[in-house]
Amino acid sequence: METSKSMLVPRLQMAHITKRYPSVLANDDVSLTVLPGEIHAVLGENGAGKSTLMKIIYGTLRPDAGQMFLNGRLVHIRNPQEARAQGIGMVFQHFNLFETMTVAENVWLGLARDTLQQVTASISAKAAEYGLELDPQRPVHTLSVGEMQRVEIIRALLTRPQLLILDEPTSVLTPQAVQKLFVVLKKLASEGCSILYISHKLHEIRALCDACTVLRGGRVAGVCNPKQETNASLSRLMIGSEPPELRREERQPGAPVLQVSGLSLAHEDQFGVDLHNIQLRVCAGEVVGIAGVSGNGQKELLAVLSGEDTRAPQGSIQMGPVDVSTLHPGGRRAMGLHFVPEDRLGRGVVPTMSLAQNLLLTREEAVSWPGLAGGWIHVRQLMEHARRLIDQFNVKAGGPNSLAKSLSGGNLQKYIVGREIDAQPRLLIMSQPTWGVDVGAAAQIRAEMLALRKAGCAVLVVSEELDELFEICDRLHVISRGQLSPSMPMAQATVEQIGAWMSGLWERSPDEEVRHA
Repeated sequence: METSKSMLVPRLQMAHITKRYPSVLANDDVSLTVLPGEIHAVLGENGAGKSTLMKIIYGTLRPDAGQMFLNGRLVHIRNPQEARAQGIGMVFQHFNLFETMTVAENVWLGLARDTLQQVTASISAKAAEYGLELDPQRPVHTLSVGEMQRVEIIRALLTRPQLLILDEPTSVLTPQAVQKLFVVLKKLASEGCSILYISHKLHEIRALCDACTVLRGGRVAGVCNPKQETNASLSRLMIGSEPPELRREERQPGAPVLQVSGLSLAHEDQFGVDLHNIQLRVCAGEVVGIAGVSGNGQKELLAVLSGEDTRAPQGSIQMGPVDVSTLHPGGRRAMGLHFVPEDRLGRGVVPTMSLAQNLLLTREEAVSWPGLAGGWIHVRQLMEHARRLIDQFNVKAGGPNSLAKSLSGGNLQKYIVGREIDAQPRLLIMSQPTWGVDVGAAAQIRAEMLALRKAGCAVLVVSEELDELFEICDRLHVISRGQLSPSMPMAQATVEQIGAWMSGLWERSPDEEVRHA
């Protein structure tokens, strides 16, 4: 006979947890109970305190007040090593990897009992088992953001945890791979492993999780069974309202703004992806999407389009009538191309600079140039500009002087996206624009993208969020192994077909078939 849940000793119990920072109360008297074998969602908007709470469980932060119990026993976890020893594994939204080391060496750091050779074999086995393609010998600095997340997932699973914390684990997976991961997670739960699941994808939480604790403003706003809720009711619990419905009006696109023709390029990194005969067109007043599993050439294509890689053959990339194939990023920006990279910290912003100072990375309005020797920064103008972006895009920050690294991932993303949208670009290229962003913020970012479309901007979105692409795009491509599929009007697209195309299964011309083989 099945044991009553009320009689089970909780796997994890947090009682009255409080954590303060100088400018914010991140967790305010939070209590949370997770039972053995339960998949428990923690839901909340960006800055609600989810990541802080998870870091307390994993030992990277100490609470200012409150107690934590594991299997009914009071514990004081001082660091991640102690957490792993207690049977807690975690996959962070921002990865903890040494970029100069290989995948296997990074994983080995947390599995010191095994030899490097044993760890390498275990990584390959787990990667094959879960459908997460990964080479243990690759240096981490050659991986895309999505591939880094796969490293974190596999590293956590290899510790055989009793409590597994997953922070946005499906953002780099195809719909088919998500379903496969769900099968794995349900199997782990059936074997007694408890799972704390943090995601902004409400349909995932409703399909997978047994219970849900909702945080709002650092406090518990409610506890529910997500299977008995709707997306609308979960949104109301999380942000106090339902996100506004997006309206994508049918419109005739204008002239081509970006034209890519016959772009083939060998990769520079040892483990990079060659680009093969890329054909792409983005017109004024349309949103074109590129779907695909991370590591299939997105990084290489975006580097070429943004101007970070200037090796493109002459005539292969044009903005309007101008050949920009070998033009550097500053030159393309002067022509109206703005770019939002997938890597927020390090490429989107300088972590140790303030939000106001980070405006200078792509905006020069606050700098006057009296001569060739240098210019003057108008600090007041820069501060006002940053303050306006913070207000307009609902960024939770202490103000323009807040360091970029002090913001939550979602709030930092809102600021970066806002900075580039505010520039009134002629062409906006965005990579993973709403990765790790809550439903309210995601709706706001998507609405701003559609407003740009309406104003005549050409928008190219590279995303692994199929729901997002289906919601905002006029046409859709899929990238697989460095090749771009034909474009498909969204009216004709289905999740099943796009998922199949992510594996490279689309009709090719004979010369493409030979190269693909």
